[in-house]
Amino acid sequence: MVSPSLDRMNRSEIVAGASLASVFALRMLGLFLILPVFTPHASELPGGDNLTLVGFALGAYGLTQALFQIPYGVASDRYGRKPVIVFGLLLFVAGSLVAALAPNIAWIVVGRVLQGAGAISAAVTALAADLTREQHRTKVMAMIGSSIGLAFALSLVAAPLLYAAISLSGIFWLTGILAAASIYVVLRVVPAAPAIHSGVRTPIMAVLKHPQLARLNFGVLALHLMQTALWVVVPTALVGAGLPLAEHWKVYLPAVLASFLLMVPAIIVAERYGRMVAVFVAAISLLLVVQLGLYFAGAGLYPIAAWLLLFFLGFNILEAMQPSLISRIAPGEAKGTALGIYNTTQSLGLFLGGVSGGWLAKHAGVAAVHAACAVIATIWLLAAATMRVPSTRAAAGAK
Repeated sequence: MVSPSLDRMNRSEIVAGASLASVFALRMLGLFLILPVFTPHASELPGGDNLTLVGFALGAYGLTQALFQIPYGVASDRYGRKPVIVFGLLLFVAGSLVAALAPNIAWIVVGRVLQGAGAISAAVTALAADLTREQHRTKVMAMIGSSIGLAFALSLVAAPLLYAAISLSGIFWLTGILAAASIYVVLRVVPAAPAIHSGVRTPIMAVLKHPQLARLNFGVLALHLMQTALWVVVPTALVGAGLPLAEHWKVYLPAVLASFLLMVPAIIVAERYGRMVAVFVAAISLLLVVQLGLYFAGAGLYPIAAWLLLFFLGFNILEAMQPSLISRIAPGEAKGTALGIYNTTQSLGLFLGGVSGGWLAKHAGVAAVHAACAVIATIWLLAAATMRVPSTRAAAGAK
């Protein structure tokens, strides 16, 4: 039986989770606010009639994120988490300022490249793992994941209002201010990081070839491929069901918020009762059911809304559990490296989902997108069913 002191998060863990979640939320809110309004505004800028440049301006962030996640993760293992996080946030601030002052679309591309070069996700999640005990790590990762989801939901409502009030340039200024606020939180609020591991380093290739980590890396690629592919087809489906584009938040926001509430029991069962693999497999199964449901169901508004709720539920559970499992399985001196690889495959999943979803929708129809995602979910389910998770070291204190 677990003692009450070990079964509850201590004050340091609560502060670490809440403060690091706020760092993610402040940074991601700035990014999300751009997405709903960028394309219409770009047409007013010199060079904005070049749709290739407009698309690259949106995608450049993800490209540089993918390139820098592993170097940042390795650097955080060697030089400490906080210095790497602060450096990345400073680059993000610089990119925001360049984009805010951009006279044309080309300079916005430069700003977005700089923003993406501040690839701190691996270092932040590694620090969250450092500051929490294993039996509470999924809760902290859930706090971080939920903050990102809430930032996304808020951006859907706030972006049009902010754009009308301060324009796109003002939104870029706001992203810089939010990132600067994140630096303050990292330095003044987040608890002190543990000492850097010394001694023998685990080679990157050993981390890449680790069979359990490889399953999780494939999983995050599959998860975000399905997510992006879904967003290629769902907005059009909602419009076809009679919901104007400007009112899509009325479906997204309730679905996101409800999924956060519904995921809590699953996280409790996974951590408190040692059912990590069972909950993990159940969440993947839920994603498979969603893809099959969207494939076979009609295009009515309420069925789509219901499937989206179930998708967000499975997505949020897996978003919380996977980085927690990476931090448990990875060697202690290579935690940042493992999370860097994990975040790189996540970025690749986002890219592949957009490309493959768009190609399939154009050449084979919307149903083909859901069918392909169902196949990917099935492969992931088979790989996850035999996954081994190390037992929680309940006696270990927070570092």
